[in-house]
Amino acid sequence: MAQDPRTAVNADLTFKFTKLLENCKEHHLFKLTQFYRDRLEKAIEEEVKSISSVLKEKQHFSEKDHLKVVEQQSKAYSSKVLFTLVMGKGSAARKVMWESFVKMINRLPKLKRVLKEIHELGTDPADFMKLIRDFPEVPTQLKDIQKKHKEELRKKTEKLRMKTIQANEAVKIFQLVDRYAQLTVVSTIRDLKLVEHELLARGQEHEVWREKHLQKELELIQTDKLFCSSFSRSKSKFGSSTAVIGVPGIGKTTMVQKIVHDWATGKIYHKFQFVFSFKFRDLNDINCRVNLQELILDQYPYLQHLLREIWKFPEEILFIFDGLDEYNTRIDFADNRRNTEPKYMCTDPECWCAVSDIVYGLIQRKLLPGCSVLVTSRPTALNLLERAEIDVWAEILGFDHEERKEYFNKIFEDQTAAAALFKHVEENQILYTMSFNPSYCWILGQTLGPFFMKGKKLHRIPKTITELYSCYICNILKNHSFKKERDVMLKIGEMAFEGISEKNIVFKEGDLIKYNLQPSQFLSGFVMELLERDDTTQSVVYTFPHLTIQEFVAALAQFLTASPEDMKKLFEKAHREEDQRYELLLRFLAGFSSQSNQLLEEFLGEFPSEKIIQVIDWIGEEVHKQLVNTNSKASKRNLLNLFHYLFESQNRPLVKSTVGLVKKVTFSGLQMNPIDCAVLTNVIELCDTIKELDLQNCSIQYDGLQWLGRGLHKCEVLRLRDNKFGDSGVKLLSAVLKEPNCKIQQLMLNVNNLTADCTGDLSSALSKNQSLLELDLSNNKLEDAGMKNLSVFLKNPDSKIQYLSTNQSLISLYLGNNELGDAGVRQFFKDLKNIQELGLENNNLSACCMKDLATTISEYQSLRSLNLSCNNLGDSGLKALSEALKKPNQRLEQLHLCSAKLTASCASDVASVLSISCTLKVLDLGGNKLEDHGMKLLCEALKNNSNSKIQTLQLWKNYLHDSCAEDLVSGLSGVCSLRKLNLSSNFFTDQSVEKFRTLTRNCSSLKIIDLDDNKFSSEGRDRLLSLRNYRSRMTVIV
Repeated sequence: MAQDPRTAVNADLTFKFTKLLENCKEHHLFKLTQFYRDRLEKAIEEEVKSISSVLKEKQHFSEKDHLKVVEQQSKAYSSKVLFTLVMGKGSAARKVMWESFVKMINRLPKLKRVLKEIHELGTDPADFMKLIRDFPEVPTQLKDIQKKHKEELRKKTEKLRMKTIQANEAVKIFQLVDRYAQLTVVSTIRDLKLVEHELLARGQEHEVWREKHLQKELELIQTDKLFCSSFSRSKSKFGSSTAVIGVPGIGKTTMVQKIVHDWATGKIYHKFQFVFSFKFRDLNDINCRVNLQELILDQYPYLQHLLREIWKFPEEILFIFDGLDEYNTRIDFADNRRNTEPKYMCTDPECWCAVSDIVYGLIQRKLLPGCSVLVTSRPTALNLLERAEIDVWAEILGFDHEERKEYFNKIFEDQTAAAALFKHVEENQILYTMSFNPSYCWILGQTLGPFFMKGKKLHRIPKTITELYSCYICNILKNHSFKKERDVMLKIGEMAFEGISEKNIVFKEGDLIKYNLQPSQFLSGFVMELLERDDTTQSVVYTFPHLTIQEFVAALAQFLTASPEDMKKLFEKAHREEDQRYELLLRFLAGFSSQSNQLLEEFLGEFPSEKIIQVIDWIGEEVHKQLVNTNSKASKRNLLNLFHYLFESQNRPLVKSTVGLVKKVTFSGLQMNPIDCAVLTNVIELCDTIKELDLQNCSIQYDGLQWLGRGLHKCEVLRLRDNKFGDSGVKLLSAVLKEPNCKIQQLMLNVNNLTADCTGDLSSALSKNQSLLELDLSNNKLEDAGMKNLSVFLKNPDSKIQYLSTNQSLISLYLGNNELGDAGVRQFFKDLKNIQELGLENNNLSACCMKDLATTISEYQSLRSLNLSCNNLGDSGLKALSEALKKPNQRLEQLHLCSAKLTASCASDVASVLSISCTLKVLDLGGNKLEDHGMKLLCEALKNNSNSKIQTLQLWKNYLHDSCAEDLVSGLSGVCSLRKLNLSSNFFTDQSVEKFRTLTRNCSSLKIIDLDDNKFSSEGRDRLLSLRNYRSRMTVIV
């Protein structure tokens, strides 16, 4: 048997790395451990206890040391403790630890990448020590100018400017090192096609995505490791391109500032002798041919006479280009003309060409090959880089829970106010979801912070994002006389709207003049609080503090100034755009139709009633149209967006007249995150009743279910199949079921990773609920222990709960694919008093439990549908069951027994039921071994029962041959109720063709006959297929 190639690779790496360790000096191993410690700590988290045990076994750790490691609450902290102890123990302990690493590369992908990277640096430890030390010799002639260059960059980057909305302090200036928040950067990026809004995309699944992937193969990247080879697609030791992606406001520019500052102060990237940083927004101003030399001298004129000397060492140069999404010129990395036509080629620093050609040449290694390039961008420009020579892809994820908390503590001197604000944000799902982004944290702090700092409670806590941004704008306006500023603001709003339409977030003085805005006005306090003026470049540009502020101001201007005709055109235009550039603007417009705009109206005057009516009417029409059109994921996403509009509007009559009247609301198959769930809940809460809510396969985990829980009691039919929220989710749903006004009649919880641990909560809820009629728990992991746990719970003498029997309304229970076993199902058979539908397929049941089930069926006689498929019932099990089904007054309509290990020996028992049943409509015996003799008995029974109501007969894969074909004709021709007959996967040949044609002609009710996967010839199949023409809507499958 051939060896798995991966095993061979791992064995080779193990052998070579072992040799490397043997040759490694003690000091080299010490430095190696120091250099890779951060990555190694994260890489070994899953095996840290095993490594500690090895160190204890080799007598490098005492029992006390070992306990320090293994008794920590988190694996991450255990790993840190282990490294701290090992580094204090000395060389022998370090070597044992590294030897343990080598043995674990098969189990730990992150660790394997680190070891592979070290090995690729060279077999001689002296080679990788040069790279670890990262201090190439600076040529003598460049030492002085490098020192000056670093000093200039340090001065440029040491301050961090942060805008405020306080009247007495429009901009605060901090030391970068005091305010910089460490960002989470991961060694890949997500979907290249995600939309640009973090509210609409990245932030929504932020926490789930982080936890799901960081625990597996993705690594966190420190900003000083962005050019590490293990993250790189290229094997080159010198010169690589790195792309860092992040949504607006996530901190890309601040990260670049920190990288440059840390390089200038000698903290990181010693291998680079010179770093040159550019902003794409500045490069937009260069609309003529230029060369790289001139670009650099424009910013760093002191390098005039030494650039040619610097070019001699390209592998020691780092170029940084920040904000590709802000660049007006499209750089086509797939354009081959740049490689073949001289006028597009840029291969020399003094070659005159377009700026885009210079950027292309650097990234594609045509210009100064060997240099390194760092590019940052929003996700919207990712398509430009797909064909670029990018070696390392990384994405800034933003803050996790603790980092959010830490950031609020940093931006407030008053820690009590910081804690109160964070608690408020934490309790509001929409605000909390937004706060993964540093810019949003700043907006939240500036908007809501003053209330907490003054010790006052908010009069009305912002619930929607419209209310939040209204509060933000009002906090600016209240510091000024708005009568003279109103027109200026609306003009800025018009400019902002054009920017959104053209996907532009950077404005020049020409844009101001176009909208009759004078540059001098931007020196006023009001305007400087609304916009940011960037005059650090050779030309002045203006931006909003964040894209969402631009969208809010744009929406406000449209709402207050646009004519009804223009508003209608806007709605139509926004509906056509597939990139969702207007999505948040539409949400703000919906929010302006709310009755909670008093705060804005204090400054802007009363909102025009005709606009409010127009927006409400438009939302109502769109919701009505979309509710009846949810066949695709795109249509479901559109409906969810409309629910966001309903939420922003907070209009109860509108919700009742749309969502409240529809029979079914479905988002099945659409990924929904906590913010979607929060919005959906708020819409449901505005209704009296939701007839059916379908949330199957929506990736709703525990966090999402927490927000849904408040409104689910209003749903009559609730489908939550395949969401994987586990036992903790059932605990939340159990609380919903216990509510006195709960309306849930059908609840589908199949495929949700449920175990025995949830059965106590569920039992308690079912005992109190009086509305539930149908419960589906199939395809979970309740197992025998789950049902036993329920039994123990119910038999508690102090418990007044009687499982299911006290829930007098429950009539359907689905427990398929739970591996309950005989003992498990026996626990509740006696409690199936009113059950009409019971699903127990694939539960490891055998004949042993059939007697108990038969007793239940005989006693209560309420059962209408029974599914025992894919169990090991055997003939003896069916015999017990058939005795119960023959009892007078039995009304079973569906019996599913496929793949139940039945043979011809039980056919007489089945036949005895068929011969007398006048209610059975569906009989599934597929996947058994009834054979021709058994089929003869069944057909005789059906022939002799003139009252038979059988409509569907499943007899696939039952080892049937031509010899029983005549019996089928004789037995089924007179069954006037038969609609579907499945005889696929048997052994019928052309000898039976004429008999099946006769059967089809005689049985006038037959609509579907399935004869697929038998032994017919091509001619025989054609003759059977001709039956399709015999009767209208006749389906023949061969």
